[in-house]
Amino acid sequence: MYDVLSPLGEPTLKEIGVTPRLSNLSGKTVCEVWNGSFEGYDTFPMIRELLHKRYPGVSVIPYTEFPIQHHRDNTSQQLDRVDATVALAVQKGCDALIVGNGG
Repeated sequence: MYDVLSPLGEPTLKEIGVTPRLSNLSGKTVCEVWNGSFEGYDTFPMIRELLHKRYPGVSVIPYTEFPIQHHRDNTSQQLDRVDATVALAVQKGCDALIVGNGG
């Protein structure tokens, strides 16, 4: 068994508060954040359509309006993108995020 350590020698996760789960997405704004893996250009539109059918008044902001969270980026790049994505999600009034959607 091997331990895997970051070569940066620093924590890569920030402690943040967890918001309680939403009871319903009706009338909420849901934002899509893609990690560039699998086929988000096909799956996100399907997810979007299902959300609109199930939750009246839901607004979905597509992944194309957010920076792609590439899983291949180094830790520093990932953290910079996460910070930018969080700031953008707040700016766009996101109540919930669909994050990832990769294989």
